[in-house]
Amino acid sequence: MSPTSPDARRLLTGWARTAPSPASVLHPTDTDELAAILDAPPPPRGLVARGLGRSYGDPAQNAGGLVIDTTGVRGISHLDLEQGLVTAAAGTSLDDLMRWLVPLGWFVPVTPGTRQVTVGGAVASDIHGKNHHHAGSWCQHLDALTLVTPAHGKRRITPSSDPALFWATAGGMGLTGVVLDATIRLKRIETSRLLVDTDRTRDLDEVLALMVEGDHRYDYSVAWIDLMAKGAAMGRSILDRGRFAHLDELDRRSSGDPLHFESGTLATFPPLPVNLVNAATIKAFNEVWYRKAPRRRRGALQSITQFFHPLDLVDRWNRVYGATGLLQWQFVVPLDAVEELRSIIGELSTSGAPSFLAVLKRMGPANPGPLSFPIEGWTLAFDVPADVHGGLATLLDRLDERVVAAGGRLYLAKDSRMRPELLRAMYPRLDEWRAVRCEADPQGLLASDLGRRLHLL
Repeated sequence: MSPTSPDARRLLTGWARTAPSPASVLHPTDTDELAAILDAPPPPRGLVARGLGRSYGDPAQNAGGLVIDTTGVRGISHLDLEQGLVTAAAGTSLDDLMRWLVPLGWFVPVTPGTRQVTVGGAVASDIHGKNHHHAGSWCQHLDALTLVTPAHGKRRITPSSDPALFWATAGGMGLTGVVLDATIRLKRIETSRLLVDTDRTRDLDEVLALMVEGDHRYDYSVAWIDLMAKGAAMGRSILDRGRFAHLDELDRRSSGDPLHFESGTLATFPPLPVNLVNAATIKAFNEVWYRKAPRRRRGALQSITQFFHPLDLVDRWNRVYGATGLLQWQFVVPLDAVEELRSIIGELSTSGAPSFLAVLKRMGPANPGPLSFPIEGWTLAFDVPADVHGGLATLLDRLDERVVAAGGRLYLAKDSRMRPELLRAMYPRLDEWRAVRCEADPQGLLASDLGRRLHLL
């Protein structure tokens, strides 16, 4: 099929499997075909690029318009193993990069909780991971982007040559241009194993104290938090922190192939008509998960998948939430808003919303991106069934306002429900971003469901 001949309209969703919308879908197979799409007459409802669809909400959907599936545009065009630089096409996944580069002694600079994210999607969402407190977000590790904009066509941009467009694209949700490729600065590693320290904490105060006191000593840090624990146990957590192991720190079994990396899944979750996630099942799961963790363990060797991407072992794990899907809510508040963080976690705990995926991290300073999510502070993300109960929607609306009042914001790549009037308060440089977008796309060719829902366009 020619990339200029779209599929018949398909229903698309994000990873949360909510709010499906129909769009025509194009499938370019190289960067030239991808770039040429913007030369064609503009579709009435505009277009947006889409990677592997791992954003939870609707940034890669475009109801009634055109969606460009970039996953056929993948591969490496340049690799410098001396400098640790790779130029990868937009549809290349982090999984691709790890399979190709980890055996050569290099790792991606930033990874979220899944490898199933494309290079272009990582730029659009300016992804962050367990090392934000040390390394910042994805776009802080890019030397350059090749971007196609409606106004200027194909351009190579860098943080120094075109800072306004570069940083508007970082976290710009695909609405400033279509990414063709990116040049990424990699992280050198001696082994593919991580040395991980684990602490099981009794309550929220204990995990916060450990993170404040010791996160700076670790490259990576993340806490699983039990949002169903109440009373004295509120916020009890399992804190995992670590770094890549050196060669002389491996055990005998690992030292035979120190850069071994396995990709793939152990199983595929079947489609289910019902939601298996409810208060009873998750309370029991969280209790077992918490109790099985060691009270204090030091120097455990873990694989990349174990530490960074355990959920990737089960393909389509989001089906556990049934046909109605899930909701993820992620916010960040400044470090000095710790009492507000504590209060929000308390309200979520007493709400009874069933969540087994809840993580707490400390973030480092913000970058120059007007719509980039991270600020120096505390970030909490949690998943719940989308149909859990009407009271949760009311609670989250109220908590959104408290996040804003504390100087925080929600992550657009995870959002599916925030009120658009809060966006300007969360992202005070919104007008600056809109001015850059307008210059790059004066006719408004680039469009998405998220852009319309939040009045970004």
